[in-house]
Amino acid sequence: MTRVIARLQDQCAPIAINANTDPETFAEYGLPVVADTVAGFPGPLAGILAGMEWATSLGASHVVSVSVDTPFLPLDLVHRLREAAGRHGIALAASPDLVTGRMQDHPTCGLWPVALRGDLAEALESGLLRPGMFAAAYDPGRAIFDSKQIDPFANMNTPLDLSEAEPLTRTLAGSLRGF
Repeated sequence: MTRVIARLQDQCAPIAINANTDPETFAEYGLPVVADTVAGFPGPLAGILAGMEWATSLGASHVVSVSVDTPFLPLDLVHRLREAAGRHGIALAASPDLVTGRMQDHPTCGLWPVALRGDLAEALESGLLRPGMFAAAYDPGRAIFDSKQIDPFANMNTPLDLSEAEPLTRTLAGSLRGF
């Protein structure tokens, strides 16, 4: 999570953590911890809604969501999401698969207008759980990021995953500054 915060801190502010556990667990980061407002822990879409509600309370027009297990987020993620926003204000990150070259969306990494929070709450109440499915109903834009050597949205879920990726972070030092 430290790397993800470091990648975002110069791109947007303020930053909050969405979590449904004791906020003290994240005290070391010095960031607000925002819990889901939807019961039952339905997943990332509920976290996006919680972020929207939090951002609304601050007067923000949009919220950016990212996964905490993606330590190679692009340093221009937020800028490019804003540039790619579709007609309803949503943009999703996308990158080509390293093996097939086929474009893959990363719907947990996106730009979301807080004006859609009512629609999102209704979608969650009706059982919709996938961020990509919600976004698809609003014709999202797509910010495409290169993944020639490492996917900037690669999930690193264990210390082993991260240690195996470290040689690439040294090789790509220019594009992955800060590691």
